[in-house]
Amino acid sequence: MLDPKLIRETPDLVRAALAKKHLTVDLDAVLAVDAAWRAQLQEVEQLRSTQKAANTAMAALPKGSPEFIAKVQEMKAVSAQVKERETQLKETEEKFRQAMLSLPNLPHASVPEGRTPEDNVVFSLHGSPDEPMPHALPHWEIPGFEKLFDFARGAKVTGAGFPFYVGDGARIVRALLHFFLDENAKAGYTEVSPPIFVNAASATATGQLPDKEGQMYETSDPLYAVPTAEVPLTNFFRDEIVEESALPIYRCAYTPCFRREAGSYGKDVRGLNRLHQFDKVELLKWVHPATSYDELDKLRGDAERLLQKLGLSYRVLLMCGGDVGFAQAKKYDLEVWSAGQKRWLEVSSCSNFEAFQARRAQIRFRAKENGKPELVHTINGSGLAVPRVLAALLENNLQPDGRVKIPAVLVPYFGKEYLSFA
Repeated sequence: MLDPKLIRETPDLVRAALAKKHLTVDLDAVLAVDAAWRAQLQEVEQLRSTQKAANTAMAALPKGSPEFIAKVQEMKAVSAQVKERETQLKETEEKFRQAMLSLPNLPHASVPEGRTPEDNVVFSLHGSPDEPMPHALPHWEIPGFEKLFDFARGAKVTGAGFPFYVGDGARIVRALLHFFLDENAKAGYTEVSPPIFVNAASATATGQLPDKEGQMYETSDPLYAVPTAEVPLTNFFRDEIVEESALPIYRCAYTPCFRREAGSYGKDVRGLNRLHQFDKVELLKWVHPATSYDELDKLRGDAERLLQKLGLSYRVLLMCGGDVGFAQAKKYDLEVWSAGQKRWLEVSSCSNFEAFQARRAQIRFRAKENGKPELVHTINGSGLAVPRVLAALLENNLQPDGRVKIPAVLVPYFGKEYLSFA
């Protein structure tokens, strides 16, 4: 959520920043609701003041006197007015809250201009997509692929996008998750095992609501299956104040993730490319505002090291304004090279939300200098998402005999040097 003071005092600055995201936003409507709310608040406060003064005057009058009786009638009229205006104020306050929730975060000044993914900037490149890999195939075309990654039976049991992982297919997923968690622990992240369902307040705090209702699986309670561990992790400190000395706080978590991915179709969603249920390790930081962009760079570096240790060629994209997303102020995407598909696959988004989520969630720290609570900045990124990392490993490391060579760092977790589909 944006700072209401910023919108009131510098609306033109806010309009210019929002235009960089190429989102349709009616800021005038938000300002109108804000003005109505403040006017009604002032009226209610004046009526309460009148009510208080009448109470004081009535207390000084003899009970039963004509003046006392007149004052009682006056009090009843003022009280009815207060009740009516308070009801109106509450309704306008909720309209204002909903209007504020509809506003996206402002992009950081370093976010490049652009409207579509084609306008994203290649920030860095690691390895070469031109390296010859003559045996590479799209992973779903590898002979025997369906024995370890059974999409047909998953569709029968649940639906499309919910595969079974069988034998070494399940084992390689577990190996990747353990590797990610162990490496993230070495980087200073404390592991957390969070709930995989969250309430509406949690989804609102992180920006999933109101924005991504159609992408989440919802129960009748209502609870929402987590689209990412970012949601429960961020809310760990909701409505809390931490000491400034505790910052930065690093956490990581593995969860299955659930996304409807409505409208997805075509070759880009084949095999492991896009699933409705998938496994991911999330990195999350609560940091001091003064250090948040340094911390974003560090988090991105932590995610990159995982790809480097796996020996995967990858690139880092700095996302343009139109591709930054609703809640982020700045975002990098990490994409691995898929030799079989001959394209880049996104495996991590590393984002700084500044105080946007913290204001919604009221996550604050107590400043040493004045003891006043201030909003933290939140930063997160995948470290990493399993399916596309696995897709790249299967394709890039495919051997002439149809086996897949396991990266050395994974061998202790997987237990052998090759994955076989036989």
